[in-house]
Amino acid sequence: MSRSKTLTGLAFVAGVAVVASGVAVAQDAIAKRKELMKGVGGATKQSVQMVKGETPFDAGKAQAAMDAIHKSWAEFAKLFPKGSDAGGETTAAPTIWQSFEDFEAKGEKMAADAVKASAAAGQGLESFKAAFGMVARNCKGCHQDYRIKK
Repeated sequence: MSRSKTLTGLAFVAGVAVVASGVAVAQDAIAKRKELMKGVGGATKQSVQMVKGETPFDAGKAQAAMDAIHKSWAEFAKLFPKGSDAGGETTAAPTIWQSFEDFEAKGEKMAADAVKASAAAGQGLESFKAAFGMVARNCKGCHQDYRIKK
């Protein structure tokens, strides 16, 4: 085999490896986003149940739920590398990558409001209801703009 054919073959294999690793990174980011959102969904569900009176209000659980939502944002925001908008079962809308600064700002507001809701939980159910309402509105607003409906 000639040296040029060998180099061409190696270049092809290297190219395939780069593409494959990019797909793997995208799949990993999508899987991690889904995992984090399941946690946020669980924390939100628990909070909604307390606010609606479906379960007894527990300040400690409410604070833990809001702390989980707050902490998830820092990691979540890092899980949108270029190329992770496709190639898997994602409901992340392409507008995230087109308007990333707005997406980040909305997420940061939600995280900051979760900190306030955590503090409000220590003051009782009524204080928590009001503060949690802001967190829920942030979630809804972000999902309207940046999530593809199934």
